[in-house]
Amino acid sequence: MYSIIDIETTGGSPAKEKITEIAIFVHDGQKVVDEYVTLINPEKNIPYFISQLTGINNEMVADAPKFYEVAAEILKRTENTIFIAHNVSFDYGFIKNEFKELGYDFNRERLCTVKLSRKLIPGKKSYSLGNLCKDLGIVINDRHRAAGDALATVKLFELLLKCNGAENPISIYNINEDKIKSLSSSVDKEFLRDLPEKTGVYYFYNYNKEIIYVGKSKNIKARVMQHFNNANSKKAIEMKNAINDISVELTGSELVALLLESDEIKKNKPKYNRAQRRTMSSSGLYRFTNEKGYDCLKIGKIDKNTDPVTTFASAADGKDFINNLIDKYNLCQKLCGVYETENACFFYHIKQCRGACVGEESPDSYNKRVNQALESLHFSNDNFIIFDKGRKEGEKSVVLVENGNYKGFGFFDVSESFSSVDAIRDCITNYSDNSDIRQIIKLFLRKNRVGKVIHF
Repeated sequence: MYSIIDIETTGGSPAKEKITEIAIFVHDGQKVVDEYVTLINPEKNIPYFISQLTGINNEMVADAPKFYEVAAEILKRTENTIFIAHNVSFDYGFIKNEFKELGYDFNRERLCTVKLSRKLIPGKKSYSLGNLCKDLGIVINDRHRAAGDALATVKLFELLLKCNGAENPISIYNINEDKIKSLSSSVDKEFLRDLPEKTGVYYFYNYNKEIIYVGKSKNIKARVMQHFNNANSKKAIEMKNAINDISVELTGSELVALLLESDEIKKNKPKYNRAQRRTMSSSGLYRFTNEKGYDCLKIGKIDKNTDPVTTFASAADGKDFINNLIDKYNLCQKLCGVYETENACFFYHIKQCRGACVGEESPDSYNKRVNQALESLHFSNDNFIIFDKGRKEGEKSVVLVENGNYKGFGFFDVSESFSSVDAIRDCITNYSDNSDIRQIIKLFLRKNRVGKVIHF
């Protein structure tokens, strides 16, 4: 499924400007199956020259819904779809930033019709929406309005589908072939083409066969290609030029990939992995009670005078963790320090917060869920086995924890039957236990992101 989107804004910077209109057309690869179009009150002045361009003025948006009031509709219509736009970084960047201000991390797979047009319809003088549609005979009604431009993008996308051929459905990886051809790296191009689009760990080697970077991904090919096409920093370019060979280790399970990645980074200390990656804690989760009796949580820096509930390698890791607690236990964004407001939090408006921020839920009721959330920080049983996805059909992965200590992981054929923990131990390759590994396992257990857990 695809969500084909266009927005109008008060200006060109997602960090400074706001959305004034959005149009979403949900497409199943053959036709539009749903649509959503609305003006949005940007809560700021629309410059005169923008009004001249789009036709949207302050009076038109005065009574329009604010972004937080339409956020749930946007989430619903883009869920499990590929986000498509003409110059997708513009539209996606604005929408992601609007959600960020609401304390929500908006993430969707993306496809740009500008890039796809360059690949499938080469040789055009211009790939702007107006010029491209004119050249292809696509009529745009209401140019520079969200619905008009989005519908034109729908027609363009349908034309690109035909160009690509029915036997080759468009995905976000279609343009990788051109990227591979343009690489100057000494890495074998055929090897890059054959990289698996599966979960696992990948290794970059230099000309001396030394491991210079270790990473993990749920799609190894896509992630490796991101490295080769990253020119955003001196370090990224330097690493890309140093790569002479690549190897991969499939895991099937994202948990196992993270465990293996962490162990390999500590063991090999690759040059281009961040030196402090998962090796020290800089931020902590703190709990306090406010004047109204509600238990509050926040992420803050660690110092010798503080006693955090738990710690994280970075503030970003802490924020991700607290957002997961909010999702799982229906906690209040405002009371968890991720949404600053004098009124209700964003999740209250979409019925995920029960109203502690506005006094609709009592402190006793709310604090019980905070306690449940914090109890999840600890292993509920010191001895357990985690079963998860394997590397291939008919295989499962297994992670063993005994007496609160991580023992390692392994793989087994699902046709095998296990009558004892000793049989499981025979499948396990032993790995070192440390606080970072335990944090990874706890995080996956909290998120229920594993197949099955058996306590013994």
